[in-house]
Amino acid sequence: MDHIVILTGAGISAESGMGTFRGAGGLWEDRRVEEVATPEGFARDPALVHAFYNARRQKAATVAPNAAHKAIARLQRDYPGLVTLITQNVDALHEKGGSDRVIHMHGHLAGALCAACGHRWEAPAEMHPGHACPVCNAPAARPDVVWFGEMPYHMEEIFEALAGCTLFAAIGTSGNVYPAAGFVQEADRAGAHTVEINLEPSAVVSDFAETRFGPATRTVPDWVDEVLARG
Repeated sequence: MDHIVILTGAGISAESGMGTFRGAGGLWEDRRVEEVATPEGFARDPALVHAFYNARRQKAATVAPNAAHKAIARLQRDYPGLVTLITQNVDALHEKGGSDRVIHMHGHLAGALCAACGHRWEAPAEMHPGHACPVCNAPAARPDVVWFGEMPYHMEEIFEALAGCTLFAAIGTSGNVYPAAGFVQEADRAGAHTVEINLEPSAVVSDFAETRFGPATRTVPDWVDEVLARG
């Protein structure tokens, strides 16, 4: 059976109004990544990190999926083979766009995680330092997102999918963050055709057999139309 594996990054959600990691000077929505997206940053200033993710959580609740999210959902629904969707994004825009099978390798903005016991639950609109876990009562709640320096989620499932794929597409990714940046090489070793769909070339663009550049709301629906036409 043909098996498409899709990896999406922040670029697919940019046209919906969610920020990317590609801002000038290493800024992410006007904050240095090291301040708000690392374990060290959280240990140093948990109030700042919670405030940052509170704002992103509230923003994500107000934005709508765009044509690229909806096109991928259509591919999952109509493709006769298997489509595995992996995202680095922590928003829920793929689900809002109609996808019901999404592997969130970097967690969810809508989730909370207890750093003491590992319990997960739905995050409230606002979290603060000392927020208690509802199971063990430890004041150790944090956003259930994977920060730089931490191991992404679901890696065994992801590598299994890559090993069996016939087509791999990376959409809206920078190619700067590993292990995701190395997925194209895994897919290539499996014999898959590889395509990068991006606003501009990524750091690993030379590893792809095919490239398509332009806004995701145009390039992704066009690509999906072609894949479905081929069957």
